Amino acid sequence: MDAIYRRAMRKDVSRLHDVRRRSILELALPTMPVAEAQAWAAQLTLSGMERKLRELEVWVAELDGVVIGWGAIRGDMLEGLYAAPEFAGKGVGAGLLAMLEGLMRERQFPSVRLEASSNARGFYLRRGYRATGPQTAKGAWPMVKEHLA
Repeated sequence: MDAIYRRAMRKDVSRLHDVRRRSILELALPTMPVAEAQAWAAQLTLSGMERKLRELEVWVAELDGVVIGWGAIRGDMLEGLYAAPEFAGKGVGAGLLAMLEGLMRERQFPSVRLEASSNARGFYLRRGYRATGPQTAKGAWPMVKEHLA
């Protein structure tokens, strides 16, 4: 996929929110009860996405001028990675992850930490991440990928 990666801007907020919401509602269901996915998606707000843009380093994957995925980092922590459902399985998430890992490698972080949702856990395991603890009370799986340098 020939996506372009760039820093997210204020004008991207509604599209980032939409990608995240649809990703949760459409892609999480095989590994998560519908009610749980709906409750997770119901917590999302445009103001929360605006806050992410202020507090995190958010990058988008764009194709033909349309945001098709995004990822966010803070230090050595991957704070989110989402692909629009119509692009799931087409390399959008993998491309964003590789780009974000590259940024962390350039910044000399020896590892990437994250908390994966149940539906994303296998995605990260296939890319060299390993579990670092049991599932949290919020349903996330702590994981790490070491030796970035």
